Amino acid sequence: MTFLPSRDREYLESKGFVFHEIVDGGNKGIVLPKFRLPTHKYDASQVDVLILLPSGYPDVPPDMFYLEPWVKLIQGNCYPKAANNPFAFSGRSWQRWSRHNNEWRPGVDGIWTMLKRVEHALEVAA
Repeated sequence: MTFLPSRDREYLESKGFVFHEIVDGGNKGIVLPKFRLPTHKYDASQVDVLILLPSGYPDVPPDMFYLEPWVKLIQGNCYPKAANNPFAFSGRSWQRWSRHNNEWRPGVDGIWTMLKRVEHALEVAA
């Protein structure tokens, strides 16, 4: 099933991302396998990233993102703040990163915006 807007798909393909569009129950999400994490920050070097796309996307922003496997910060051997709750999707238990987006610009933003938010959250997590 394909549900990503064509401009999102074109962006991901142009950047060399491998991605899977998955529907699980009433949720639609994209999974980006083997997403590289910032070096020397987490107890893993790469994870799968899940971004759920809400009904109405891309006019409605994705809210949070999810990682699998779960990761901890090397410093302190703990989960990052607001990243210690599970979310079941497609038979896997994902680590929910509660990061909200109040600056989404309908008609302008897309999956590239969400990926930048994910990258930033992973860089600044404490």
